[in-house]
Amino acid sequence: MKELQHLNKYFYKYRSRIIIGIFITIASKVFSVFVPKYIGSIIDVVNQQLQNENINEALFKSTLLKYILIIVGAAAFSGIMTFLMRQTLINVSRFIEADLKNEVYQQYQRLSLNFYKKNRTGDLMNRISEDVGKVRMYVGPALMYSINTLTLFVVVIIFMYRQSPTLTMYTLIPLPILSVIIYKISSEIHKRSTVVQQFLSKLSTFSQETFSGISVIKAYGIEPQTYTNFEDLAETSKQKQLSLVRIQAFFFPMMILLIGLSNIVVIYFGGKQYMAGEITLGTISEFIMYVNMLTWPVATVGWVTSIVQEAEASQKRINEFLKTEPEIKNNNPKPSTIKGNIEFKNVSFTYDDTNIQALKDVSFKVNSGETLAIIGKTGSGKSTVLDLVGRLYDVEKGEICIDKNPIEQLNLNSLRNAIGYVPQDAFLFSDTINNNIKFGKENATDEEVIEAAKQAQVHKNIIKFNKKYDTVLGERGITFSGG
Repeated sequence: MKELQHLNKYFYKYRSRIIIGIFITIASKVFSVFVPKYIGSIIDVVNQQLQNENINEALFKSTLLKYILIIVGAAAFSGIMTFLMRQTLINVSRFIEADLKNEVYQQYQRLSLNFYKKNRTGDLMNRISEDVGKVRMYVGPALMYSINTLTLFVVVIIFMYRQSPTLTMYTLIPLPILSVIIYKISSEIHKRSTVVQQFLSKLSTFSQETFSGISVIKAYGIEPQTYTNFEDLAETSKQKQLSLVRIQAFFFPMMILLIGLSNIVVIYFGGKQYMAGEITLGTISEFIMYVNMLTWPVATVGWVTSIVQEAEASQKRINEFLKTEPEIKNNNPKPSTIKGNIEFKNVSFTYDDTNIQALKDVSFKVNSGETLAIIGKTGSGKSTVLDLVGRLYDVEKGEICIDKNPIEQLNLNSLRNAIGYVPQDAFLFSDTINNNIKFGKENATDEEVIEAAKQAQVHKNIIKFNKKYDTVLGERGITFSGG
């Protein structure tokens, strides 16, 4: 449960809703337990009526009616409270899910470019969708059923103990066995859940890469090979999930078996006490109903345990990224004024992921308003120079100064906002042409957008579309020509 402690801040944030949900749960379970209690009372009253014909019939009918009305009222109130319980606690899980997704996405935005070179897109997507979904099941259904089961256990045992302490002790004999089973199996579920999530990430990564490069795959005619690779990966993932399902499936029949043993205990020892005149027939009926009331909550113990272990594994994967510190940090919170004088002083840089040295002792100076052309063969470090000016990486040796200030001392947002950067890889978002042109300057006017399009020599093409600048582009601009 160590990894799940990260969620405590969210539990505290929504503590009022959770507390209300707990009180509603307690009220629901207390009233639900009145049903078997008064059914037992009805059985005793009817039994007395059958054995003694001198009992006042009017009193018998009024007592019977009173108990029936109590049962109906308790059941109705319990049903309403159960509905409110689900609405309260399940809603909390949705709120926490949204908050956690926002936290993960915000962290993704903070992390440096080098982080994205070391981690695959599919894995990043899987952690913010699949893993967060597993965690939501923990803060929602798992939390709700845990509170529900614990409350019902306490209330039922109190009612049972008040009726017959001895029979209650006998009925609870299977519980230690249940505890041992849960302890043994939960650790195995945690291990298998971790493996399953890892393979789901691999599957997501493969799918994402395939869809992104679908035009290349079709151009080379390697769809069958790609399908075979996906099929192999999916088969391995399936086997890992079946391994997890097998251990989870073991829980439910064990719970039912233990509940069945409790019923046998109630009938056997309860029958002996009834024959000895220590308890009534209605008490035995109550105990059987109490035990059966615990059937579903006890059966969910295994399911909840699986959810918790899966959530623990998923939260661990999420925490790995949340605890990652960005390599490029904003050392100056105050906005910086950028004029544009750039100076490289004996700058050297090597990429961590490939150990390729892109720059070695590079020095030059460009004043504001001047133009510098850098030429060279592929891999000579031209793009690296631009990346270092935008501080997408930090230099390993030497110094870069902007307006005679070390680049590390400038406000990172101010620096990047002052740079107009056209990357080598063209990328268009699945949005309108207008919004794609506005990217980086959302407050740009329509006139500025049109002027930018004219400078790029695409205005005449855009106005030929039916929706002109409101035309929606496909993902990565797939609906546009390469040019």
